[in-house]
Order: sequence, then structure tokens, then C-alpha cells
Amino acid sequence: MLQLGFRVTLLLLLLAARCVTQEETQNKGCVCGHPGIPGDPGHNGTPGRDGRDGLRGDKGDPGQVGRMGAAGTDGHKGDKGELGMCSCPSGVKGKRGDNGERGPPGKMGPQGVQGPVGLKGNKGELGLPGPQGPKGDVGLLDQRVPMGKSAFEVTEAFWDHWAPRQDIEGDRGLRGEKGELGEKGDTVVIPKSAFSVGLTATSKLPPVNAPIRFDKIIYNAQNHYNLQTGRFTCSAAGAYFFTYHITVYSRNVKVALVKNGAKIIHTTDTYQNSEDQAAGGAVLHLEVGDKVWLQVAGGELYNGLFADEDDDTTFSGGRGRKPLELRETTSLWLNNKNSCSVDVRKKGQEDNISDYEQ
Repeated sequence: MLQLGFRVTLLLLLLAARCVTQEETQNKGCVCGHPGIPGDPGHNGTPGRDGRDGLRGDKGDPGQVGRMGAAGTDGHKGDKGELGMCSCPSGVKGKRGDNGERGPPGKMGPQGVQGPVGLKGNKGELGLPGPQGPKGDVGLLDQRVPMGKSAFEVTEAFWDHWAPRQDIEGDRGLRGEKGELGEKGDTVVIPKSAFSVGLTATSKLPPVNAPIRFDKIIYNAQNHYNLQTGRFTCSAAGAYFFTYHITVYSRNVKVALVKNGAKIIHTTDTYQNSEDQAAGGAVLHLEVGDKVWLQVAGGELYNGLFADEDDDTTFSGGRGRKPLELRETTSLWLNNKNSCSVDVRKKGQEDNISDYEQ
């Protein structure tokens, strides 16, 4: 601003000097003509020096409070300070605190690498022999098995007498004549009872410690298996055979075959990153009203019973056939081979001799 004012003042002085010069020329006798055309503006002069700083002005009124700016970024973490000096004496070490509550078990980790087979252990020492039992009474020489008894029900006391003796062994007698055929008995009606069920994609990975509810019916004509409770109920006393086939996937498996709340057999299988198979079965004697079912017995980490369109987990059972009946004239003798032979002909059949080597 000061430079601009200085330039204007200098320009005015130059114009005044020019006018004085023209007046002097006219006074010397020159004839004045018409005013000429104004000349072009002169070039800007060189900038003048900066003037001195003026006096400091009065303090202005405070402005309005501006809006809050955005939060700045966090600064760099400072260096760790030096350890302070402490002149106070060290305190006594406190007592150990109580142990906290045990946390929940973590998720099952991946299957570890199978370790090497351990060395074969040393053979254990031979146990002490048991006490000798009392000697039985000597039986009669011509003692026979009572009617309706099998060779397995003969006591050991008779066996002492039946052992071969060289001094009294005689020749084997001739075979007797064939007896007359008895009258035909009443036809025995064997009650039927069987079932076969399986899991589906909706019932796989069943809950633990409860009967597994198989919801896929393969056979249940007598409705002795209850789909709602997962239990089989016996309707006729006898021997029953139960079997189960399990597809193991994503978890380990441990199941138990249960009869009236008592676990009869267990089956365990460890999942090894691919589908596996497990199976089990047992023959049980059931009375009317007894209940049998299958359940997970090892917790939530052992319920890997799997089923889908290509894989199945099934549970089946049924009543066994009527066993063979022994003839009323079941006989027992010793031959020259020290064999115990029992005539186990079924009623209505001819010769059917089974030998049981002793």
C-alpha cells in the first residue's frame, strides 16, 4: 500500500515539472498551438523501500466460537519410562488366593497322529491254584441220565464213575428195536415279534442319555417298537436277538443296549476324519412287559450317529425260533474214544446224533 502511494506521488511531481517547462517556452515568444494528444502512460517506477511498521492497533473483539473439529489420530506410543525410585520397604508376600471355578470343557480338538505301537508287556506270574473241592459219592454202575435232561446237566460226580476203567469195561450192546411213532401233538403257535427301524437326516446326532428315537420304519408290523418313546416292548416271553448298525461321522460314538434301564453291552468307535462303521448285537431273554432300547452313553462328544440319503444307522430285533426239544429217552454212555455222546433227536425226526468230545 505504501509503495502504491509513493508511485502516485512521484508521477504527480513529474507532471508538474513538465507543465513548468512548457510555460517557460511559451514566455520566450513561441506561438502556442492546439494541445497535443496525451501521451502514453509511463512505465511503473521501481518499488520503493518498505516503510516502518505502524503502531500496534487495539485488540479486536473476540470472534464467535467455531464448531468442534474432527478427532485427531492417536499419537505414537511413547517409550517406556525408567523405573521409579521407591524408598519404602517391601511388603510381606500375600497368601495364595482360592482356586477359581472349573471352566466349561473346550471344543473337541482335531484327531491327533496315531502313536507307535507299544512294546509287548511281560507275561504275568502264574496264579495260585484254587482249593480242591470235596470228592463226590460214587454212583451206581448202570446209572442213566434222567428223562428230559441233557448231557450238559449231568454233574461232575457222575463223571468220576463214567471214566473208562480197563478192569470192568464190557462190550457194547446191540442197538434196540425202533419204537412206535407217538401220536401227533398240538400245533405250537409261535407269536411273531420283530422290528427294524433307522435314523433320518432330521434325527441324526441324537440326544444323550435317553432312548434314541428311530423315525424311519423298515419293518414294524406288530407295532412292538414305539416311535414316540424309542423303546421295544416284549409281548411274548422268550429269546430275542437285537442288532444295530451305525454310520459314524463328525463325532465319536459310544452307545449302549439297555434292558429295563440296565446297560447290557457297549459299543465305542472313534471318528478319524472319514466315515466309519460300527455294529453290535446280543441275544436277550425277555419276559412280557420288558423294554429294550438303544441310547448314547458317552456324552455329547459321542453321539456321532449319522444318516442321510446314502448312509444309514439302523436298529433291529426279533423273537428267536423255538429251540430243539430232546427225546424222552436221552441216553449217555462212553465209547472207546472217551467221547460223551448224547442223542438229541428232535421229535418226529429219525437219527440225529451229536457227539461232544470231553
